Amino acid sequence: MKKLVPFLVLFSFMVSSICAQEYTVHDLKIQGNKKIKASFIKSISTIASGSVLDSTVIEQDIIRLKRLPSVSHVYYQVFHSEGNQYNVFYNVEENFTLIPSANIYTTNDDEFAYRLGLYEFNLLGRNITFGGFYQKDIYSSYALNFRAPYLFSKKFGLAVNHQDLTTQEPVFFDNTSSDYKYNNKSFEVLGLYEFNFKNRLELGLNYFVEDYEYKFGATNPNVPQELNVHKWLLKGIYEYNNLDYYYQYISGFRSQFNFQYVTSTDAMLPSFFIGWNDFFLFKRVGDKGNWANRLRLGLSTNDNTPFAPFSVDNNLNVRGVGNTIDRGTGVVVLNTEYRHTLYEKGWFALQGNAFVDAGTWRNPGGDFSDFGKMDNVKIHPGLGLRFIHKKIYNAIFRIDYGYGVTKDTTNGFVFGIGQYF
Repeated sequence: MKKLVPFLVLFSFMVSSICAQEYTVHDLKIQGNKKIKASFIKSISTIASGSVLDSTVIEQDIIRLKRLPSVSHVYYQVFHSEGNQYNVFYNVEENFTLIPSANIYTTNDDEFAYRLGLYEFNLLGRNITFGGFYQKDIYSSYALNFRAPYLFSKKFGLAVNHQDLTTQEPVFFDNTSSDYKYNNKSFEVLGLYEFNFKNRLELGLNYFVEDYEYKFGATNPNVPQELNVHKWLLKGIYEYNNLDYYYQYISGFRSQFNFQYVTSTDAMLPSFFIGWNDFFLFKRVGDKGNWANRLRLGLSTNDNTPFAPFSVDNNLNVRGVGNTIDRGTGVVVLNTEYRHTLYEKGWFALQGNAFVDAGTWRNPGGDFSDFGKMDNVKIHPGLGLRFIHKKIYNAIFRIDYGYGVTKDTTNGFVFGIGQYF
């Protein structure tokens, strides 16, 4: 026992010495920012004056900041202050954030549609997004969007959206189809909550009115030529995000689950649920390559209705396939592409890509075997280019050409701002 006492005293002294040497943060300093407010960066950072100096926590802060639309790149430095205290510097390279948006798509059927918008992604220097778009797809449409993920605190935010969307939509029945003028006018409010660095939740309500007006094509006594239905939509989104960004390069994994329950006041458009999960996997390949993948799995209530919720669409899932060429109550879509930086100097980068978009759908009222039917499968390989401005948020002008290799498919160009996924 006498031999044990000196050992315990020595052990206690060593522990006390180690604890006494614990390094702390004297101050967090922000450098390089012009429009984004330093107070905002500090409010969403974990590192703060008086906290333990932990490189793991700092690295998480850096990744979180690089995900912000207003930040092009950020790195940190640590300098000794006094005693066991250190100053931490976050050096920010800002993006230009007042951004026009454009999406244009065509097919070899001479179809042409476009969407033009303008968004500010750093309103008031606090990474608040506000803006809208105008769309011409035979008919005119518009939308307004407000999103402030850190409006109330570093965890709570708010999003408000309004759209008046009008398109010409095909409706499929009896192995034929007709075309309707479709209008969707909606108002949406979402609460945003960030659990931690990797997990977040969106939950809210959407009130909307759907209006269908018959234009031309086949008719059926059981398929109305006019519909005007008021609906409520309960919406939830859960996201796991472990992506890391280095300018145009992305690495890591992300999963986003979207669930909606829609009530209806008309039996022709009954209440239904719809849910889908997008899985994203990005991997750096050497110094200039990036392998990107998106897998979407989705199901909805399997009503035998010509107004099924999942669509096969040029600008959503399969490049070159056409504008809403089919509908279904289930979907499996895989987009995979290899992106390679062909030229890079200063703020500019030119990226080439080779892709394969493949998808299949469950017919309304059908069963899971529909996913394996060749009539439902669309496969479009293709090539594209990306013109990238590294100092402007999402300033990626893309051109893709998708070529259909399956039955009754089309070919076409898809133009847009931002990566396809």
